[in-house]
Amino acid sequence: MVKMCSEGAQMEKKPDGKKEGRTDKPKVDPNIDGGWAWMVVLSSFLVHLLVMGSQMALGILNMEWLEEFNQSRGLTAWVSSLTMGITLIVGPFIGLFINTCGCRKTAMIGGFLTSLGWVLSAFATNVHFLFFTFGVMAGIGSGMVYLPAVVIVGQYFQKRRALAQGLSTTGTGFGTFLITVLLKYLCAEFGWRNAMIIQGAVTLNLCVCGALMRPLESRMQCSAETTRDHQNMKEASLLDTDTVKPNNVLHDGEDGEFRTDNGTSWIKEDTSNEIVIKDISRLGILKSLTRMTVSVRSGFWTWYSSYFGAASLFTNKVFVAFVLWALLAYCSFVIPFIHLPEIVELYGMSEQNSIFPLTSIIAIVHIFGKIILGFLGDLSCVSAWNVFIASNFTLGICILILPLMQVYAALAVVCALIGFSSGYFSLMPVVTEDLVGIKQLANAYGIIICANGISALLGPPFAGWIFDITQKYDYSFYVCGLLYMLGIICLLLEPCLQPKEKNREKPVENREV
Repeated sequence: MVKMCSEGAQMEKKPDGKKEGRTDKPKVDPNIDGGWAWMVVLSSFLVHLLVMGSQMALGILNMEWLEEFNQSRGLTAWVSSLTMGITLIVGPFIGLFINTCGCRKTAMIGGFLTSLGWVLSAFATNVHFLFFTFGVMAGIGSGMVYLPAVVIVGQYFQKRRALAQGLSTTGTGFGTFLITVLLKYLCAEFGWRNAMIIQGAVTLNLCVCGALMRPLESRMQCSAETTRDHQNMKEASLLDTDTVKPNNVLHDGEDGEFRTDNGTSWIKEDTSNEIVIKDISRLGILKSLTRMTVSVRSGFWTWYSSYFGAASLFTNKVFVAFVLWALLAYCSFVIPFIHLPEIVELYGMSEQNSIFPLTSIIAIVHIFGKIILGFLGDLSCVSAWNVFIASNFTLGICILILPLMQVYAALAVVCALIGFSSGYFSLMPVVTEDLVGIKQLANAYGIIICANGISALLGPPFAGWIFDITQKYDYSFYVCGLLYMLGIICLLLEPCLQPKEKNREKPVENREV
């Protein structure tokens, strides 16, 4: 019996060995650029809709908070500024969570924190309470969902990276329209406190979006590990029966019955099976704890080495120039949204703007800009880096000349160009991945959005300080436009900062991957 069992075990192992040999061969996962990858794009789209769209619609709640708490506009505005800034500033720390826990778990935890922040904010008694619940808690939760939504799309796509990022980030534009209408209706019908509770329940769907972010590698590893565990269970059961069967020696009793010895043998078999099951469960717990410890250590080391090690991201000169651009650019991007209403009133265009708001033109064209620029970035004959620089240059020029447009039609054209060229956001993850590689994308993009968050926090006060000195809104556009052009100069230094050999090899490697 022992020989038959061992032969059977060997026969079971042989086909599995062949399968393991097959998996060792380099195979392209069918979900890359297709299959489940489009579900990941849908998940990322919904994350942008619920997170970034909600933040763009906070003006509705800001008006309610002003009436409720009777605080200054500057103090109340810090609530929305905190949640927007913290969502981006915590990017480097969220990279640590992604390295240790993965995109799925990080996004699900972030979705719960964001929803909890919305619900707790409904019970706020003052603005300072909102600083913690909505600004800090919801901001951190939003950051924990936003960064994984960008990184996971980059992991699932190789040939259509820019288009996939463009489609997913259009959720921001759709969310701005939908959630603005939703919050207006909820505040009018149920009050702002109940509106925040309902919105918190809607935001809880971010956990579902996080569940859709299935990692590529872990699924294959889990299936291999489950088959191995199944084989180990089989071998353990075979060994268990082999050890028990020698005790099944039946002796003839006086009455010729075998009940006693047979009963004792079965008792021994049952007890031995229970011991084996307990041992396997203990080993499983120890195995899972060991895996968690190893993953946390490796994830922390990867995160630490990305920022402080010898192979730090900051040793990449082109990446440092990219970070400087992010610091200078984002503050200029938010200026038109802040001071455009004042420019409209200054030139007497309020009636025309009420019919078709210029900010709506920017938002609508922004959606198409992300998709079109993403499509262009995926073309083999076009460099995503060149498309990125061209769109940034167009945006910088538009910010500079916007105050000079004193006719509504000319101003609408400039706003449309601002909306279209600002679609370069769909190319940011692609350009970042080209600079540092897919393994460093989470940490690198976390630094980029952190720089954007700092710029977004400092940009509006800087523009307000310029207005206080000059008493004109024009100079805010001029100064910020010049800062934007300075950031573009940092990007144009890319051929000088990057070695010629790497500059030639990089496009070839990216296409092969």
